[in-house]
Amino acid sequence: CWSEDIYSRFGGLGILKQSVLNKMSKGYWFMFEELVMGSGTLCQRCIQPNLQLPGGVELDGSRLFRDRIYQQHGLIHPIIRHKSSSEGRTSHDLLLAYIIDNKRFTSNDRKEIINAINEINNYTNSYLNKTKNNTAKLQWPLVRVSYLFYKQVRAPNRSFIQINATQIDSRSPIYELIENNFIAQLKILRQMDIHITGPGTGQMYQTFLSDGSITINLGGIKPRGSENTEKAYSSYLEQYMTSGTPYIKGLYYPINERQKGIKKDEVIKLIRQASKLILEGFSLPVNAHDNLAPDGQLFVEMCEKDKEFCSLVT
Repeated sequence: CWSEDIYSRFGGLGILKQSVLNKMSKGYWFMFEELVMGSGTLCQRCIQPNLQLPGGVELDGSRLFRDRIYQQHGLIHPIIRHKSSSEGRTSHDLLLAYIIDNKRFTSNDRKEIINAINEINNYTNSYLNKTKNNTAKLQWPLVRVSYLFYKQVRAPNRSFIQINATQIDSRSPIYELIENNFIAQLKILRQMDIHITGPGTGQMYQTFLSDGSITINLGGIKPRGSENTEKAYSSYLEQYMTSGTPYIKGLYYPINERQKGIKKDEVIKLIRQASKLILEGFSLPVNAHDNLAPDGQLFVEMCEKDKEFCSLVT
């Protein structure tokens, strides 16, 4: 399992596989001082009344988790910014934006996204090609946008290195010296200024962004395939990840426009809005309520005013 490597590095103690434990347990009892158990996907959508990632803000859990992940994978944690997203930046910096492919994107969505990428990159290239020392006032911040498939982000091939697993560990201790695909992904995430994707698994990486970054949730449409119908409504799903990460700012595709599908002009507006906010300097930490989409903010307000409703949905 690809995630074994991540779990083992994060914990720093290796992994004892259940299959190995079963064999070792015949005729023996084992006592553990501390045990952490998962629940599969049963808790995937645990909802808090404040629609935040539990412990992400009040315990600084998101930052601690992020920094631990980078540390245990041999990477320096992202740039630290204390009060403003503009710390350590200048108005002529080239910002890096990545649009992460999402299974909810339709073929038309992808065409619109690619057109948006081309327009923004053409503007950036035209400015950079004029002169390296150009200090003229920019109409828009300089942004380099890339379209990313995480499955295509691969670590260097190290197949010539032989590592044998021990009887009780899933990896030999020296496995930590070898780069894996997740490390290759972290290296990209570490340099992202603007993270853009739709709902679902792609939202789970936003906690790995550096201080003062922006994540843009392009949203999805429910029911699936109901674009431009009366049944269609916008859905952003994992808003709690954004509201529970106070060192980044969240932006959302307009809730009343998403039912029409993703449009080039809206994507361009969001990326340019994000780049301006970053360079002008939005305040850190970001208020959790401000990091929610309109429907998320409404949910929190309903929970505050109607305790019976809140007890039924959280």
